Amino acid sequence: MNASAETLDGRSREMLAHLIRTHIATGEPVGSRTIAKLTREGLSSATVRNTISDLEEAGFLEQPHTSAGRVPTDKGYRFYVDHIIEQARLSESERDRIVRGMFSERWSSADHLLSRASHLLSEYSEGVGIVVSPNHAHEVIQHLEFVRLSDGRILVITVSRGGIVQDRIVRVPEAFTQEELDRTARYVNANFAGQTLPAIREELIRRMTEEKALYDRLLQNAVLLCEQGLSDDVNAQPDVYVDGTSNIIAKPDFADTERMRELFRMFDEKGRLVTLLTECVESAMRQSVAVRIGSENNIPSLHGCAVITSSYGFDQQVAGSLGVVGPMRMEYARTISIVNYVARLLERALSEIPQTTES
Repeated sequence: MNASAETLDGRSREMLAHLIRTHIATGEPVGSRTIAKLTREGLSSATVRNTISDLEEAGFLEQPHTSAGRVPTDKGYRFYVDHIIEQARLSESERDRIVRGMFSERWSSADHLLSRASHLLSEYSEGVGIVVSPNHAHEVIQHLEFVRLSDGRILVITVSRGGIVQDRIVRVPEAFTQEELDRTARYVNANFAGQTLPAIREELIRRMTEEKALYDRLLQNAVLLCEQGLSDDVNAQPDVYVDGTSNIIAKPDFADTERMRELFRMFDEKGRLVTLLTECVESAMRQSVAVRIGSENNIPSLHGCAVITSSYGFDQQVAGSLGVVGPMRMEYARTISIVNYVARLLERALSEIPQTTES
């Protein structure tokens, strides 16, 4: 038998499935006798050994020790995920508990909600839950306010379509009354609500180049205030919420101390996590959930891990991403369901956050 992903026959698929499920459950190498007891045909150990040997030769399995059974390779897990597992549905009680966890209190900010989502991912997957906030540069702004503070400082408040509230304090070279700030905010909201930050800045600057606008005080104020108050948002990295890193301590798959240290260092690096989840989501294309296994991950410290990710958004537009990092020996169907369910709940919850803020 030439055991490739395209030509695995029914018997080989069945044995591969039994071996992977048994290994996921026990964490131990699986021998041919164990597989023989699980096959529907009641095959002999010799027949099973031959098939297992073919699967090993084709790269789906490996033997960690000479006298031990086999364990799945990255390729074996990939075939299992792509061709064997069936879509799992969380139990009604689990779905109810996740919903209560997401909606147990009235959200006053997206920060709290995104943090809660990472906790739910971790709690129900027993892995590390990660949520990446919407990229500020791509957020659609629904509302903007300027509030005069002491010493010439101005509080700039933006509210995105997804309910993300951002505020920062800036200093500008000119003194503004609160009335001027309110008038400028009304102008920006009336003309630019529903656009992204880069688009707002570009259009303001374009309008300033028109001769008729050169002496428009209101437009000049808008350019000055938005340039100072929004420039950081355009270039800012998304926020990252990580929960459950302590879960990996209890996993025998991460018994190697140096390997664990590398993972903890990776979880502390926000930029790498953003890149990881963004790459995974982009590679998923039309799939709702992406799965990267072992060496498919570009980060070396994740070569012994599986990363399951999804995106969330508003109005058919992707806003952010989330996912679970765990050992390759995980319950894939269940974890895929958890990631997808939390992503859809997060979209619903973000849509319910108040869309305006008071000055």
